[in-house]
Amino acid sequence: MNKYRKMKRHLPLIWFCFVLFSCNPGNSKKTTLSASPPIQIVDSTDSTNNFYDNVETYSLPLNNLSVEGEISNPGIIDLNKLTKRSVIVKEALRNETGGNKFVGAFRYDGYSLMDILDNIKIRKTNAEEFQSVIDLYVEIENSFGEKVILSWGEIYYPNNLHRIIIASNVARIVPSKTKDLWTLPGTGKLICGNDLVTERNIKAPTKITVRSYPKSFKTVRGMSPMYSDGFSVFMSNKVSEKVTEFESGLNLNTYNTIFYGRGRGIHSTTPFTGVFLKSMIGKYIPSTKENLMTGLLCFVGKDGYRMTVSFSELFNRNDQQEFLLVKTAPDEDGGLFRLFPACDFFSDRAIKSLSEVHFINQ
Repeated sequence: MNKYRKMKRHLPLIWFCFVLFSCNPGNSKKTTLSASPPIQIVDSTDSTNNFYDNVETYSLPLNNLSVEGEISNPGIIDLNKLTKRSVIVKEALRNETGGNKFVGAFRYDGYSLMDILDNIKIRKTNAEEFQSVIDLYVEIENSFGEKVILSWGEIYYPNNLHRIIIASNVARIVPSKTKDLWTLPGTGKLICGNDLVTERNIKAPTKITVRSYPKSFKTVRGMSPMYSDGFSVFMSNKVSEKVTEFESGLNLNTYNTIFYGRGRGIHSTTPFTGVFLKSMIGKYIPSTKENLMTGLLCFVGKDGYRMTVSFSELFNRNDQQEFLLVKTAPDEDGGLFRLFPACDFFSDRAIKSLSEVHFINQ
C-alpha cells in the first residue's frame, strides 16, 4: 500500500514529463510531401450536412517548386510550413470543335499561391517608372513543358482569397444518384478555382516566375484634370479603331459596392453602372486554348497608371464577378471610360481615363 501511495504522489510529475517530451519539436518527426495524407473521416452515410467529405481523399505527389524572376530571394519553397487550403471545382476542358468537355467535380486540398508567394521580396525592373505591384504577373511552368499566366491581382486582390492552389490531395464530389466516379489526377496540380474552362489547371507544376508587364508607359503622377476621349486595343502590333461609345445592344449592369482603396481607404459607396468589359473588347481578342492559358492584358490610364489582367481572369470566370466598363459624363475628370473590377476587394485596379489596352500572349 505504501508503494502504491508513493507512485500516486509522483503521477503528476510523470505526466508533466510525458507532455513536455511529446511537445518538444526536436522529438517530433517532420512530415514530408511524400508522406501519406492525414487520416480523414469519410462520411460515407451522409450523416452530416457537408457534401464534400463523403468519399476517400487521395494523396497527389508534388515536385519541388521554385520561385524566381523579379525577386530578391529566389529558391525552393518549403510547402511543409504552409497551411493547407481547400477548393471545390467543376473541371471542363475546351473542345476545339466547339463547346466544353466536362471532366469531373472535385475537392482539392493544397497550398495557396497567395501563401506560397507571401514571403518573397519583390524587386521590380520598372520600379522607378511604376512602383505599384498591380502590373505584376506570374508564369507557372510544369515538368511537361506547359505554362500558364496569372495576374498578381487575381492572386492578392480578390474578394475571395486562396482560390488558386497547388493541390496535394483530391477527393471526388460524387453525385448521390448516378455515383459517377471521375478520373483522378495522378500527380500534384495547379488549381485556378475561379476558371470556367479549366485549361490552366496544369499538372506537376515546378516553377513560378514573377514578372512586371514588359512595356514602358509614360507616367504623370497627380495629373488633374485628367480625360481621355476613348481607348484603343493593341494586339500583335495592330491597333483597333478608338473606342468612344458602348457597343449597341449591350445591357447596362449596376454593381452596388463599398469602394475601398488599399492606400486611402474608403472612396465611396456609390453604385457603378456600365457594360461588361469582356463584351466590349472580346471581338479583338479570340478565345483560344493558348489565350486561356497564357493570354495577358494591360490596361493603361491617361496618366500611365496601369494594371494587368490575365485573359482567363477577364473572359473565363465562373463567379460572375465581372469587370465593368463605366462611361462618365462628357469631359468629367477621370473620364471618358473607367474600369471597375467587381471581383476585387480593393479599388486599386480601377483605372480612370482608360486610354490603351494591350494584349500579349506569353
